[in-house]
Amino acid sequence: MKKLALTASFLTAALVATSAFAQMGPGGGGGMGPGGKGRFAWNQTYTPGWTLMTPEERATWQAQMREVKTYEECVATQDAHRKAMEERAKEKGVQLRPPRRNGCDIMKARGIIK
Repeated sequence: MKKLALTASFLTAALVATSAFAQMGPGGGGGMGPGGKGRFAWNQTYTPGWTLMTPEERATWQAQMREVKTYEECVATQDAHRKAMEERAKEKGVQLRPPRRNGCDIMKARGIIK
């Protein structure tokens, strides 16, 4: 009986925690949308070569992408980053994964860049 009560308590706690995470409101994320303050999520999930960069390089990369004003500038910035990360990956003997999506297309569609 004690084991059943403990299991029930654990399951209840897990359901409450899951519900809380699923309902994150404004400020719950760092990407685009109400909680993201209009910023795009340039991070380890979406940036090829993220693990090959130092923390300072990551901050610089994020700042560069937030400063682009036009689609062409965005593409040029992404292309230069991709080339640098491909060279670094080759030097380290690792394979650079392809981007999950084209951030410039998304930024343009959302009106962040022209």
